Amino acid sequence: MQLTSPGTTVGVVGGGQLGRMLGEAAAPLGIELVVSDPTPAAPASVVAREQVVGAFDDEATIRELGERADYLTFEIELADPDALERVSEETATPVHPHPDTLRIIQDKLVQKRRLREAGVPVPAFRPVDSAADLRDALDELGYPAMLKAREGGYDGRGNIPVERPEDVESAFEAIDGPAMVEEFVDFERELAVMGCLGEGEVETFPVTETVHEAEILRRTVSPPRTSSDVRERASAVALDVLSVMEGRGVYGIELFETTAGEILFNEVAPRPHNSGHWTIEGCYTSQFEQHLRAVTGLPLGTTERRCPTASANILGDVDRRQPARLKGVESVLETKRCALHWYGKREVYHLRKMGHVTLPGETVEDSLETLDDVVEDLTFVSTSTE
Repeated sequence: MQLTSPGTTVGVVGGGQLGRMLGEAAAPLGIELVVSDPTPAAPASVVAREQVVGAFDDEATIRELGERADYLTFEIELADPDALERVSEETATPVHPHPDTLRIIQDKLVQKRRLREAGVPVPAFRPVDSAADLRDALDELGYPAMLKAREGGYDGRGNIPVERPEDVESAFEAIDGPAMVEEFVDFERELAVMGCLGEGEVETFPVTETVHEAEILRRTVSPPRTSSDVRERASAVALDVLSVMEGRGVYGIELFETTAGEILFNEVAPRPHNSGHWTIEGCYTSQFEQHLRAVTGLPLGTTERRCPTASANILGDVDRRQPARLKGVESVLETKRCALHWYGKREVYHLRKMGHVTLPGETVEDSLETLDDVVEDLTFVSTSTE
């Protein structure tokens, strides 16, 4: 590789917070970003060379990216794999991860079936096309269970717990589309592994504990508060998941640690992931730098953790959609080692991810205790209360 100005350009479908953090990681590598997003002045636009305004699945928009970039990638699963493949062929612009990988993960039923075929341990699941199908499946799987939309769900959206037979009809109506149902997993904790596929290289970041409330990620804890044997099994399952994926890049792999100490696969995202944000301060190479290295065919960086690290999401705590005004930032900036990441979204609403705070420390217990105190001071205020 020879560095030139301007350097390599990566086109990213999606200009949200992940695109923004990709842009922050790109500059030191001499890489420039062009992003596409339907929202003008999207969060990533301030760190990208250009933004193309257009829908995530609009082929003309993707073609414009392909014509301006040396490589294509995406930070959101709503990208159209067929359009990506056609544009890649027409413009001779490589796309990573491969569109076939996007096809696998866009449908949760296809994803689970493909990984089960590869020997990855997964919870028992069934496709359901009607309330009657759901009732029959639950007669076999038992109550409670989790009903999931096969497409489009994220951050808990599209996931509905079915606690008892009386809930079947309303749960299926709420999904309003193709669905699958999974057995309830009695888990001890949730874990995540950021996997990396490079040019002939396969790496994983350290296993991380993820803490969710109401299906939304609230905290990450690395190393996780579990045994070394469990961590080794989680890493091994993550490598098995990566063996199914095609194309270079970073993959966010979500797992369950059961009460029996076993590992079950939950979901995979073919992109940087919220559960890997801690790597920006917590590792020598962040997940965002690693993704760019992988996509452009550069050698992967070390995935070594610098020190124990905890991270917390800053979530919208308002009742109505309004301009984003965060109060209490001083508590973060006054805390030693504490790092604030603000996503630059113009509006806040209930539970919207607006930023995150990371705190490396001597132990995760100390980091978590301090982090909780810091985040407690953060709140969104309306213009009428300022």
